[in-house]
Amino acid sequence: MARYIFITGGVVSSLGKGLMAASLAALLQARGYKVRIRKFDPYLNVDPGTMSPYQHGEVYVTDDGAETDLDLGHYERFTGVSARQSDNITSGRVYRDIIARERRGDYLGATVQVIPHVTDAIKAFALADQDDHDFILCEIGGTVGDIESLPFMEAIRQIRNELEPFQTLSVHVTLVPYIAAAGELKTKPTQHSVRELASLGIKPDVLLCRAEHPIPDAERQKIANFCNVRREAVIPALDAPSIYSVPLQYHREGLDAEVLRGFGITDAPEPDLDAWNDVTDRYFNPEGEVTIGVVGKYVGLPDAYKSLNEALVHGGLANRVKVNIKWIDAEIFEGGDEEITARLEPMHGILVPGGFGERGSEGKIASVRFARERKVPFFGICLGMQMACIEGARAAGFAHASSTEFGETDEPVVGIITEWMSEEGLQSRKQGGDLGGTMRLGAYEAKLARNSHSSAIYGGADVISERHRHRYEVNSAYIDPLEKQGLVFAGMSPDGLLPEIVERPDHPWFVGVQFHPELKSKPFDPHPLFAGFIAAALEQSRLV
Repeated sequence: MARYIFITGGVVSSLGKGLMAASLAALLQARGYKVRIRKFDPYLNVDPGTMSPYQHGEVYVTDDGAETDLDLGHYERFTGVSARQSDNITSGRVYRDIIARERRGDYLGATVQVIPHVTDAIKAFALADQDDHDFILCEIGGTVGDIESLPFMEAIRQIRNELEPFQTLSVHVTLVPYIAAAGELKTKPTQHSVRELASLGIKPDVLLCRAEHPIPDAERQKIANFCNVRREAVIPALDAPSIYSVPLQYHREGLDAEVLRGFGITDAPEPDLDAWNDVTDRYFNPEGEVTIGVVGKYVGLPDAYKSLNEALVHGGLANRVKVNIKWIDAEIFEGGDEEITARLEPMHGILVPGGFGERGSEGKIASVRFARERKVPFFGICLGMQMACIEGARAAGFAHASSTEFGETDEPVVGIITEWMSEEGLQSRKQGGDLGGTMRLGAYEAKLARNSHSSAIYGGADVISERHRHRYEVNSAYIDPLEKQGLVFAGMSPDGLLPEIVERPDHPWFVGVQFHPELKSKPFDPHPLFAGFIAAALEQSRLV
């Protein structure tokens, strides 16, 4: 029988509910329980696939091709449990499905309403695919009191009434702000938030209180008295020096023990936290450092490259070094070589990440050229691989080499993909069609060339599986001239039509991949491409 933990937030947004959910799941997992985490998003988009990174941060892609909230990346990184399409739902998806059913006549003439039809759909999502999990954690996006989240709150209230006693638990994340002028922590925002939640019929069992200063016992008792919980259920959540120290910090504060007590579990085994102790030891006690220049388009918002940032950190953990990331706007390199040299010469490695659109593309191509000519370790991901191929084509004499994504071109080294094979069969798309959910999404296999650098990075594997999110592909018609110029196509789709990995054997470390390896990297299991890239950067640091 699965037990449900519902996680809500109050006072303000950005309190870290996703990180809290991931940390709690990791602690329960460390005690031997099987966990799964789900995210309810109240916005009306069907999924975040068409949302700007500046609006929503990165789009996290699952093996089964779902475009989801970035919190699912936290869930995977902290638990190692692969997320699925059924782990993220939005108001838009709920309403889309309900309206489609109404148009088909599935409701047999009934008036379609928020209660019961919308709430029933949300409940069905929450209770589906239980498998043999011990705990299913459900995070509700937004803040208590938001109009758009009301159907989700009502669904939670109903679930808590319908399931057995000790089968559900509510964790509420709030803020205890410090007022410098008064020199005091203020508990009133938490009291009001809990009152708002209670007015919706949900009584929180555990309060996780974000604060910049330690919360004295007297204040914890005050919160407990006014919010009708045990003092031990008021868990301080102070700012942490690293997200990877959060599970250990929450365990010290008794979060997992209090949650288990709320379920009536008093004989749970102690958690095995060796893996997390090792991660934090590697993070806080590095034996060197490297500097990586990330030349991208959305560098003004760190969440736009959240998984990439973490994967670079994981590469540092694998090599026990600190990774200093320098975010560089690709557009600044379109003014001349002097700026390129000044910015990139101090770098021990250069990474060009994924992205969409023409803006900054020439700066990314210039970065590839710098890395190739100066023998600086280079890693191109998705669009970054395409830029590496365009740069190689220009070096081979194709002066107008470009991508059809950027406009008409006589030398389309990169073009839109209209057909490809998936596990479901032949997939096809049209130029100018819908943007949402129409890319090559999810896990696809790639065959690696024997004796290639890429195969060695993957431990000698012949076939790998990685996650994709892109609409354009390298044109296979340019493979021969590119290989004559020095690029080797070390990975191809199983049918041999779609390039997946390129590399340069005459370079210390030059790899471009069409997929997104950062989506599968974890702190206790760094992705081999990032571990290899940081190892090459470390070697580069010893040469300069």
